[in-house]
Amino acid sequence: MASESTIATIAALMVTASLPFYLYGAWIMIDAEVVTWDVLVYHLWFIVPGLILNTIPVVAWMLPRLLDQLSGVLVVHAILGLQAYALLAFALTGIVRILQVKREADLYEDPTQDVDLNDLHPNMGAWRGRLRVGVFGYVIFWFLAWLLGLYQFVGRYVLG
Repeated sequence: MASESTIATIAALMVTASLPFYLYGAWIMIDAEVVTWDVLVYHLWFIVPGLILNTIPVVAWMLPRLLDQLSGVLVVHAILGLQAYALLAFALTGIVRILQVKREADLYEDPTQDVDLNDLHPNMGAWRGRLRVGVFGYVIFWFLAWLLGLYQFVGRYVLG
């Protein structure tokens, strides 16, 4: 069986490898003038691998060890990580409804329609707000958890 140090290194590398996927996935959406279905799917081709690279070490290695190591920086790291996932779930509550309404209005297949998104449904503004708060919150808390995770990794496995 691999040593704890080896597993920690693999986990750190996987979580760190998710960052470029997140950044490029975000850039796709920021750079798009109009979000068509093809743009959305292309965006997801980068976001989903990022989420997988990040979630596998969390579920397979970090969570099972959490209760044995509750102290100091690890508690803050865990809280930040859990908060990131909570905000991701919050974002999903908005994006699911936005996707439904945009598909019903055929805005993914025919994006040239001159329609204000807020006119499509009375709750569209709230759903878009959830999406923004959730995504930005996820990124902020993920980044803070990542920094604390690197700090722990270096302190425990590189210097320690």
